[in-house]
Amino acid sequence: MTATTAGSPGTEAAVRPPRNPARWMILGVICLAQLTVLLDNTVLNVAIPSLTEEMGAATSDVQWMLNAYSLVQAGLLLTAGNAADRYGRKKMLATGLGLFGIGSLLASLSTTTGELIAARAGMGVGGALLMTTTLAVVVQVFDDEERPKAIGLWGAVSSLGFAAGPLIGGALLDHFWWGSIFLINLPVALIGLVAVLKLVPESKNPSGDRPDLLGALLSTIGMTGITFAIISGPVHGWTSARVLLSAAVGAVALAGFALWERRIPYPMLDMHFFRNSRFVGAVAGGILVAFGMGGSFFLLTQHLQLVLGYGPLATGLRMTPLALVIVVLNLTGVGARMLPKVGTPVAIAGGMGLLAAGLAAIATLGAHGYGGMLLGLVLMGTGIALSMPAMANAIMSAIPPEKAGVGAGVNGTLQECGNGLGVAVLGAVLNSRFAGLLPAVAAGAGSLPAALERVRTPAQRAAVADAFASGVHTSQLVGAAAVFAGGVVAAVLLRRAERAGAPGS
Repeated sequence: MTATTAGSPGTEAAVRPPRNPARWMILGVICLAQLTVLLDNTVLNVAIPSLTEEMGAATSDVQWMLNAYSLVQAGLLLTAGNAADRYGRKKMLATGLGLFGIGSLLASLSTTTGELIAARAGMGVGGALLMTTTLAVVVQVFDDEERPKAIGLWGAVSSLGFAAGPLIGGALLDHFWWGSIFLINLPVALIGLVAVLKLVPESKNPSGDRPDLLGALLSTIGMTGITFAIISGPVHGWTSARVLLSAAVGAVALAGFALWERRIPYPMLDMHFFRNSRFVGAVAGGILVAFGMGGSFFLLTQHLQLVLGYGPLATGLRMTPLALVIVVLNLTGVGARMLPKVGTPVAIAGGMGLLAAGLAAIATLGAHGYGGMLLGLVLMGTGIALSMPAMANAIMSAIPPEKAGVGAGVNGTLQECGNGLGVAVLGAVLNSRFAGLLPAVAAGAGSLPAALERVRTPAQRAAVADAFASGVHTSQLVGAAAVFAGGVVAAVLLRRAERAGAPGS
């Protein structure tokens, strides 16, 4: 059979389906939709002062404006992926664009905080459909040879969205009212919708699995509960009733989801995937890369603004090298070309090692200036560009093609949870170290501004600043250690899967 497959070009063409001639245009449309979704994860941050002033928004209102989008999106990712597999990925992609566009229009026209929160939640529903269907369509449209490069470009857009949000938001707010940050989504959604209907081929699970309604309900409750706990922890305290109750509800629902999925004939997420070392290794690596990336963005903004003294716009500009390195390396196909040469385990371990080295370089060399930090940002960008596409490809190739939507949902869920955990855990390390080093006059202050309000002398002010800088330094090193350990674990599991000849390896 091997000899026949490797025979004449005509025989090979008969074995491999013809490539879609519009596949790169389809990828461009998908990336545009993906960029818009991810921009909305960060773009609202720069509008908080305007919203507080014009709407009279309280702190709790602002928190819900920010979190309604990510909370709904994270809670629905697995359900959205399952719906895409069952009812058609093209249909769900078009539906997601439509919901996202309508939500954006309503958000831009909001006159009260309640209206804006509701509109952001609606955008989260569209965002969940887009996050899952975009990657699922990439898997369907591109064959095994071109898929790593396509996923690399998809991943580059994801990184660009996180970094570009504050810059785009700041530029719009300099010239227009706060609603403009949502209004710019409308032409993108409209163009994307037309292009999807015209270019993207329909694909869905040919077996026609029955709807797993209880699984969808349990996964949504579970992910929403866990995400809400992660979001609320830094604000309300990790031992508060709100956090403990939501975490408990989420954990119980997810445990029930896992038990239910093992019992039914048509599960939303086949739990047997977790017996595949390739899948488990990619999942472990994916969580910790997102952990390092989400936590590092959280720490970098504080490092640049509160330790080095840069303003918001200057901070955003100084973080762009990280995104630019990721985009350039993926646009030039460096990661995609290296993947078949070095193998998935080496690509993931090497990428996560570079990400860890970047975090460590920022902690040690960037403590007192931007020069050392720049080196760390370049190392981090290189590591993310190598590891994230390799992990996404490993997850998607370990799952049958007819379950591509669920695979994309798993990948998106990992990113959401990893980002949230990175902020939560590294933020807790920062706060613990900061509190332990504060001078007596500022003891008990919960933040750097609060501590600075209590001090009276230059020496005390310097001691508070040093305590915060030490907290940032320690948390960055903890993040580096976690990412490096994750790279080793992922590489070992993936290597074991390759040696055992696991499916998809």
